[in-house]
Amino acid sequence: MGKARSKHAESALRTLRTQMAGLEALAGDLDGAFSAAVEAFLRVEGRVIVTGMGKSGHVARKIAATLASTGTPAFFVHPAEASHGDLGMITPKDTVLALSKSGESAELGDLIEFTRRFGVPLVSMTTGTDNALARAADVALGLPDAPEACPNGLAPTTSTTLALVMGDALAIALLEERGFTSEEFGQFHPGGKLGARLLKVEDLMHGKDEMPLTTPDTKMADALITMTEGTFGCVGVEGGNGELVGIVTDGDLRRKMSAELLTRTVADVMTPSPRTIARGALAAEALSLMTMKTPKITGLFVVEDGKPVGILHIHDLLRAGVV
Repeated sequence: MGKARSKHAESALRTLRTQMAGLEALAGDLDGAFSAAVEAFLRVEGRVIVTGMGKSGHVARKIAATLASTGTPAFFVHPAEASHGDLGMITPKDTVLALSKSGESAELGDLIEFTRRFGVPLVSMTTGTDNALARAADVALGLPDAPEACPNGLAPTTSTTLALVMGDALAIALLEERGFTSEEFGQFHPGGKLGARLLKVEDLMHGKDEMPLTTPDTKMADALITMTEGTFGCVGVEGGNGELVGIVTDGDLRRKMSAELLTRTVADVMTPSPRTIARGALAAEALSLMTMKTPKITGLFVVEDGKPVGILHIHDLLRAGVV
């Protein structure tokens, strides 16, 4: 017999199930208004102005932030501040996305009137579409009238979750329509762990003047000096046309260790066709090449048209926070 849940866990489960039911209702009720809203935002020449009062306002701020970080320029305008001068932030090239559970928030009145007066496209997001805001809008997104998780049916819970998820759905649909890439995403997220994982190899690599390089016919005694001076634990091997034809690593030295090692040529010891990466690749891809394949390596040459242009060490990734 399983362990009985505490009353707190039971309460949490009721909340989760109530909100899950609301999401199921939302998923089954998407119609042409969603596509119309996406098309309206794709046509925006300026920015998407997201607004809402109270809890809807908090959700609106998050939606604006998500849109802005995924290729759709957007910002939040507080409806009360709009009535005291912030309407000047909105231009006819913008489109307004207004959130309100009831669609009857008095604080949105001046902003709605402004969009109608100056021909600013208006998209509403409300529970149902039989309300003042939805009737005034050019596109009315209707959310299902799902029960709130609050036992009194008062605290916005399910309704704010539905609005938040609808905002995410809009942002992702717009991202996909624009073909927004991970590289572009990285430009908007330069800080923190996410920014580190979106760094490119060229942002971290050491240039050609720091690369330890030798040639196939060089004696290993000389190659070892180059390898030691480089501090990367390896030395790259350049062919006659400057292409990278091999690498000698600490592992190669251990495997080929003998009394004659120092008198042998680099060609006798090197690993041909080493793993390489392009300078425009993500640093996270370099990390995968170093650690997810066998044997694991600590140094990775960066090539362009087959020729070495840089080198990346696992420590560079560690310092940047990619690992």
